[in-house]
Amino acid sequence: MLYIVGTPIGNLFDLSLRQAETLISADLVLAEDTRSAQTLLSKAPALFKLQSRVDQKIISYYKENEFEKLPEILEILRLNKSVVLISESGMPLISDPGYLLLKEVIKQGLAYTVIPGPTALVTALVHSGFKSKSFMFLSFLPKKESELKQIIEKIIKVNKLDKKTVFIFYESPKRINKTLTLLDQNVPEAEVVICREITKKFEEIARGKPKELLERNYKGEITVILKI
Repeated sequence: MLYIVGTPIGNLFDLSLRQAETLISADLVLAEDTRSAQTLLSKAPALFKLQSRVDQKIISYYKENEFEKLPEILEILRLNKSVVLISESGMPLISDPGYLLLKEVIKQGLAYTVIPGPTALVTALVHSGFKSKSFMFLSFLPKKESELKQIIEKIIKVNKLDKKTVFIFYESPKRINKTLTLLDQNVPEAEVVICREITKKFEEIARGKPKELLERNYKGEITVILKI
Protein backbone atom coordinates (compact mmCIF):
# COMPACT_ATOMS: atom_id res chain seq x y z
CA MET A 1 0.00 0.00 0.00
CA LEU A 2 1.17 3.52 -0.76
CA TYR A 3 1.12 6.00 2.10
CA ILE A 4 1.44 9.68 1.19
CA VAL A 5 2.66 11.20 4.42
CA GLY A 6 2.90 14.84 5.41
CA THR A 7 5.94 15.73 7.52
CA PRO A 8 6.87 18.79 9.64
CA ILE A 9 7.72 21.96 7.73
CA GLY A 10 10.40 22.91 10.21
CA ASN A 11 9.62 21.90 13.77
CA LEU A 12 10.04 18.20 14.49
CA PHE A 13 7.50 18.37 17.32
CA ASP A 14 4.76 18.93 14.71
CA LEU A 15 5.12 15.26 13.77
CA SER A 16 2.03 13.22 14.67
CA LEU A 17 1.95 9.74 16.17
CA ARG A 18 0.20 8.40 13.06
CA GLN A 19 2.86 9.87 10.79
CA ALA A 20 5.66 8.46 12.94
CA GLU A 21 4.16 4.96 13.12
CA THR A 22 3.62 4.87 9.37
CA LEU A 23 7.14 6.10 8.59
CA ILE A 24 8.85 3.69 10.94
CA SER A 25 6.86 0.60 9.87
CA ALA A 26 7.22 1.09 6.09
CA ASP A 27 9.15 -1.38 3.94
CA LEU A 28 10.28 1.43 1.66
CA VAL A 29 10.50 5.19 2.06
CA LEU A 30 10.56 7.39 -1.05
CA ALA A 31 12.26 10.62 -0.04
CA GLU A 32 12.83 13.82 -1.97
CA ASP A 33 15.89 14.38 0.23
CA THR A 34 17.34 11.20 1.76
CA ARG A 35 19.45 13.13 4.28
CA SER A 36 16.50 14.94 5.85
CA ALA A 37 14.49 11.68 5.67
CA GLN A 38 17.18 9.80 7.59
CA THR A 39 17.24 12.55 10.21
CA LEU A 40 13.48 12.33 10.60
CA LEU A 41 13.50 8.53 10.79
CA SER A 42 16.28 8.54 13.37
CA LYS A 43 14.55 11.04 15.66
CA ALA A 44 10.88 10.04 15.27
CA PRO A 45 11.01 6.82 17.38
CA ALA A 46 12.24 8.65 20.48
CA LEU A 47 9.40 11.17 20.32
CA PHE A 48 6.78 8.45 20.73
CA LYS A 49 8.87 5.65 22.26
CA LEU A 50 8.59 3.52 19.14
CA GLN A 51 10.87 0.78 17.86
CA SER A 52 12.84 1.52 14.69
CA ARG A 53 12.88 -0.93 11.80
CA VAL A 54 16.41 -2.06 10.93
CA ASP A 55 15.64 -3.50 7.47
CA GLN A 56 13.88 -0.42 6.14
CA LYS A 57 14.99 0.87 2.75
CA ILE A 58 15.16 4.55 1.74
CA ILE A 59 15.54 5.62 -1.88
CA SER A 60 15.90 9.04 -3.44
CA TYR A 61 12.72 10.12 -5.24
CA TYR A 62 12.69 13.59 -6.77
CA LYS A 63 11.29 15.36 -9.79
CA GLU A 64 14.09 14.42 -12.18
CA ASN A 65 13.93 10.66 -11.49
CA GLU A 66 10.18 10.17 -10.94
CA PHE A 67 9.58 8.57 -14.33
CA GLU A 68 12.67 6.35 -14.09
CA LYS A 69 11.72 4.98 -10.64
CA LEU A 70 8.03 4.46 -11.41
CA PRO A 71 8.09 0.81 -12.70
CA GLU A 72 10.20 -0.38 -9.75
CA ILE A 73 7.93 1.25 -7.18
CA LEU A 74 4.75 -0.04 -8.80
CA GLU A 75 6.16 -3.59 -8.75
CA ILE A 76 6.94 -3.24 -5.03
CA LEU A 77 3.36 -2.09 -4.39
CA ARG A 78 1.99 -5.08 -6.31
CA LEU A 79 3.94 -7.31 -3.88
CA ASN A 80 1.83 -5.83 -1.06
CA LYS A 81 4.77 -4.00 0.45
CA SER A 82 4.20 -0.77 2.37
CA VAL A 83 5.66 2.27 0.61
CA VAL A 84 5.78 5.74 2.15
CA LEU A 85 6.17 8.87 0.03
CA ILE A 86 7.49 12.00 1.75
CA SER A 87 8.78 15.30 0.46
CA GLU A 88 11.59 17.31 2.04
CA SER A 89 8.96 18.94 4.25
CA GLY A 90 5.20 19.43 4.31
CA MET A 91 2.68 17.59 2.16
CA PRO A 92 3.91 15.61 -0.85
CA LEU A 93 2.54 16.58 -4.29
CA ILE A 94 2.04 20.22 -3.19
CA SER A 95 4.78 21.67 -5.43
CA ASP A 96 6.72 18.45 -4.73
CA PRO A 97 7.24 15.07 -6.48
CA GLY A 98 4.66 12.31 -6.45
CA TYR A 99 2.08 13.24 -9.08
CA LEU A 100 3.14 10.59 -11.61
CA LEU A 101 3.17 7.86 -8.98
CA LEU A 102 -0.23 8.67 -7.53
CA LYS A 103 -1.76 9.02 -10.99
CA GLU A 104 -0.55 5.53 -11.93
CA VAL A 105 -1.56 4.01 -8.58
CA ILE A 106 -5.11 5.31 -9.07
CA LYS A 107 -5.14 4.14 -12.71
CA GLN A 108 -4.07 0.61 -11.73
CA GLY A 109 -6.43 0.39 -8.77
CA LEU A 110 -3.66 -0.07 -6.22
CA ALA A 111 -4.31 0.76 -2.56
CA TYR A 112 -3.20 4.12 -1.19
CA THR A 113 -4.06 6.63 1.50
CA VAL A 114 -3.02 10.12 2.58
CA ILE A 115 -1.84 10.88 6.10
CA PRO A 116 -2.21 14.64 6.52
CA GLY A 117 0.31 17.01 7.99
CA PRO A 118 1.43 20.65 7.97
CA THR A 119 1.81 22.62 4.78
CA ALA A 120 3.49 26.01 4.48
CA LEU A 121 0.80 27.59 2.31
CA VAL A 122 -2.05 27.06 4.80
CA THR A 123 0.09 27.96 7.81
CA ALA A 124 1.19 31.18 6.09
CA LEU A 125 -2.38 32.04 5.15
CA VAL A 126 -3.42 31.84 8.80
CA HIS A 127 -0.39 33.95 9.78
CA SER A 128 -1.45 36.65 7.31
CA GLY A 129 -4.64 37.46 9.16
CA PHE A 130 -6.44 37.87 5.83
CA LYS A 131 -9.94 36.48 5.44
CA SER A 132 -9.33 33.11 3.82
CA LYS A 133 -12.71 32.27 2.31
CA SER A 134 -11.21 32.33 -1.18
CA PHE A 135 -7.56 31.88 -2.07
CA MET A 136 -5.41 30.88 -5.05
CA PHE A 137 -2.14 28.97 -4.68
CA LEU A 138 0.42 29.78 -7.38
CA SER A 139 3.22 27.40 -6.26
CA PHE A 140 6.76 28.61 -7.06
CA LEU A 141 6.81 31.68 -9.28
CA PRO A 142 8.66 31.43 -12.61
CA LYS A 143 12.25 32.65 -12.86
CA LYS A 144 11.89 34.50 -16.17
CA GLU A 145 10.73 38.10 -15.78
CA SER A 146 8.38 37.87 -18.78
CA GLU A 147 6.61 34.84 -17.25
CA LEU A 148 6.52 36.49 -13.85
CA LYS A 149 4.82 39.52 -15.38
CA GLN A 150 2.20 37.21 -16.91
CA ILE A 151 1.50 35.74 -13.47
CA ILE A 152 1.02 39.23 -12.03
CA GLU A 153 -1.36 40.07 -14.88
CA LYS A 154 -3.28 36.88 -14.08
CA ILE A 155 -3.50 37.92 -10.43
CA ILE A 156 -4.90 41.31 -11.42
CA LYS A 157 -7.51 39.70 -13.70
CA VAL A 158 -8.63 37.25 -11.03
CA ASN A 159 -8.86 40.06 -8.51
CA LYS A 160 -11.20 41.96 -10.82
CA LEU A 161 -13.51 38.94 -10.86
CA ASP A 162 -13.30 38.31 -7.10
CA LYS A 163 -11.95 41.05 -4.84
CA LYS A 164 -11.85 38.66 -1.88
CA THR A 165 -9.33 36.26 -3.41
CA VAL A 166 -6.03 36.00 -1.54
CA PHE A 167 -2.96 34.83 -3.49
CA ILE A 168 -0.27 32.56 -2.07
CA PHE A 169 3.04 31.60 -3.60
CA TYR A 170 6.52 30.34 -2.73
CA GLU A 171 9.58 32.40 -3.59
CA SER A 172 13.36 32.15 -3.41
CA PRO A 173 15.34 34.53 -1.13
CA LYS A 174 17.42 35.42 -4.19
CA ARG A 175 14.36 36.50 -6.21
CA ILE A 176 11.98 37.92 -3.62
CA ASN A 177 13.11 41.53 -4.06
CA LYS A 178 12.73 41.27 -7.84
CA THR A 179 9.18 39.98 -7.33
CA LEU A 180 8.41 42.77 -4.86
CA THR A 181 9.71 45.32 -7.38
CA LEU A 182 7.34 44.02 -10.06
CA LEU A 183 4.46 44.04 -7.56
CA ASP A 184 5.29 47.62 -6.65
CA GLN A 185 5.22 48.57 -10.33
CA ASN A 186 1.89 46.87 -11.02
CA VAL A 187 -0.06 46.74 -7.72
CA PRO A 188 1.69 49.22 -5.40
CA GLU A 189 -1.19 49.33 -2.89
CA ALA A 190 -1.34 45.56 -2.44
CA GLU A 191 -1.03 44.14 1.06
CA VAL A 192 1.85 41.69 1.30
CA VAL A 193 2.78 39.28 4.08
CA ILE A 194 6.12 37.47 3.84
CA CYS A 195 6.42 34.38 6.03
CA ARG A 196 10.00 33.21 6.41
CA GLU A 197 11.23 29.96 8.01
CA ILE A 198 7.76 29.02 9.28
CA THR A 199 7.80 26.98 12.54
CA LYS A 200 11.61 27.15 12.69
CA LYS A 201 13.84 28.94 15.20
CA PHE A 202 14.17 32.11 13.11
CA GLU A 203 10.55 32.34 11.97
CA GLU A 204 9.72 35.85 10.80
CA ILE A 205 6.50 37.49 9.56
CA ALA A 206 6.91 40.77 7.63
CA ARG A 207 3.93 42.90 6.54
CA GLY A 208 3.53 45.94 4.33
CA LYS A 209 3.17 47.32 0.82
CA PRO A 210 5.57 45.89 -1.80
CA LYS A 211 7.84 48.96 -1.64
CA GLU A 212 8.01 48.82 2.17
CA LEU A 213 9.28 45.23 2.07
CA LEU A 214 11.94 45.82 -0.59
CA GLU A 215 15.68 45.57 -0.12
CA ARG A 216 15.55 43.49 3.05
CA ASN A 217 17.90 40.55 3.53
CA TYR A 218 15.58 37.56 3.25
CA LYS A 219 16.93 34.08 4.02
CA GLY A 220 15.50 30.58 4.15
CA GLU A 221 12.17 29.29 2.88
CA ILE A 222 9.68 32.00 1.96
CA THR A 223 5.91 31.95 1.52
CA VAL A 224 4.18 35.10 0.30
CA ILE A 225 0.54 36.03 0.82
CA LEU A 226 -0.82 38.79 -1.39
CA LYS A 227 -4.07 40.73 -1.12
CA ILE A 228 -4.93 43.39 -3.70
